[in-house]
Order: sequence, then C-alpha cells, then structure tokens
Amino acid sequence: QMGNLDKFQHFIEKGFLEYRPNLTVDCSIFGYHNGELKLLLVKNKIVTKWCLPGGYVRKDENLDQAAARVTSELTGIENLFLKQYKAFGDPGRTSNINLDPEKFFELTGIRINKNSWLLGETVSIGFYAITDIVKANPTIDIFSIECAWFSVNKLPRLGFDHNQMAKEALNAMHRHLYHFPVGKSLLPEKFTLKDIKLFYEVMSGKELHASNFPNKLISLGLIKKTKEKKSIGAHRSPTYYKFDEVVYNKALKEGLVLV
Repeated sequence: QMGNLDKFQHFIEKGFLEYRPNLTVDCSIFGYHNGELKLLLVKNKIVTKWCLPGGYVRKDENLDQAAARVTSELTGIENLFLKQYKAFGDPGRTSNINLDPEKFFELTGIRINKNSWLLGETVSIGFYAITDIVKANPTIDIFSIECAWFSVNKLPRLGFDHNQMAKEALNAMHRHLYHFPVGKSLLPEKFTLKDIKLFYEVMSGKELHASNFPNKLISLGLIKKTKEKKSIGAHRSPTYYKFDEVVYNKALKEGLVLV
C-alpha cells in the first residue's frame, strides 16, 4: 500500500516527465461469455464514479501501445483485439468532474497544485477491446477502488463523457464485427454452427438467418468442418467446426465482408 502511495505521489508531481499531459486513451473492454455481452468498468478513486479504464499516453509509446498497456494491466491478457474508433475532444468534456484540491488532499494526503499538469483539458482516444470474461482477471490499479463487469444494456451513469464513449464503442464494434473476425478468442476451439450464430447475434445485437450466415462463414473459408460431432443424446448430433488459422489471421489484418 505504501509503495502504491509513493507511485501515486510520483505520478501527481512528476508524471508530466513520463506522460503526455493532454493525451489519454480510454478503453471499452467488452467481455463475451455464455451468450452475454458485458463491459468492464472501474471505479475511480478520486471522482468516485464508474469509468472506462484509461490513462495517459507515455512519451515513449504510440496510441496502440498505450491502449494495449492499459488493457493488459487491467485484464492480465496480452494481445487483445484492439481497435481505435474515435477521438473525443469536446471543450468541457471533463466538466462533470470537479477536482476539489481539499477533498483530494483528504483522500490521498497529497497536495495538488492549481497549476498541476493533471488539471488541463485532455483529448482522449477511444479504443475498444474484446475478451473472454473467464480468461480475464480484472485487477484494480493505483487510481481505482473497484472494477466489475456490467451488462451493456444496464450501464450506470459514468464519469466524464464515458457513457457517450461506451455507446459509440458499441456502435463501432457492431460495424467492425462484419469485417474483422473476432470469435477465435471468445469461442471454444471447436463449436457448432448454432454456437457461432449465437455469438454473432449477441455481439451485433441483431438476429441472423439460421443457415445463410453460417454458410457465408463456410464459403469464405473462415471456418471449416471437423470430423467430430457434438453428442446431444438421441437427437441428430451437430458437427463441430473450427476457425481456419491462415484465413482468420489474414482476415484480422486485411478485413473481409461477412454481410
């Protein structure tokens, strides 16, 4: 705890030496598990509201690296599928948070100078990431008191302009879903056509044609049939499919059209 306080103090007083003062990244980390889509939120220690995880961009990293660092620090997962979708820079975008220096001192024991590098307006670059809730191991950082998964349909009132960010991240993810396959890390290695249809319906918020959609994935070579079947008793056993590694990785880089 003491080490954390030292780190926190160093960040408040000297952070401008390592970080770019007016540039942050905020990440909407979507989690999929068992047919449900959730968003990972953190409760900020100072503003005491739920927020998207984010942070300042270091001087020695680019935007993608900053987003990867923030998400891996919070979820413990490296190489998440990350996509930049918009910059947020409206004047007053942080105005629903008034940082009271006295309250700040009360909470942290650290004095914040009225000319502090932290008090200027920031432009935030929005990213979203997609992960499997089971694989993620969310851990709070020195600026947070809690982190938790929330259903995308039941988000609380967030700090700053993060409700708008989360909404736009979800819209961007819906659009990108049909151009970049993201199911490989979220589905089991072997899955049925019903499983992958459900996954895309939950992720996109749309109902998909029972046979047309899976057939499109097969015709693109994105998924291929295995020789195994799912055992479901007396009923006809559905065949298991899996992603074709080569086609999948190429599609992640170059994009494709699923609809």
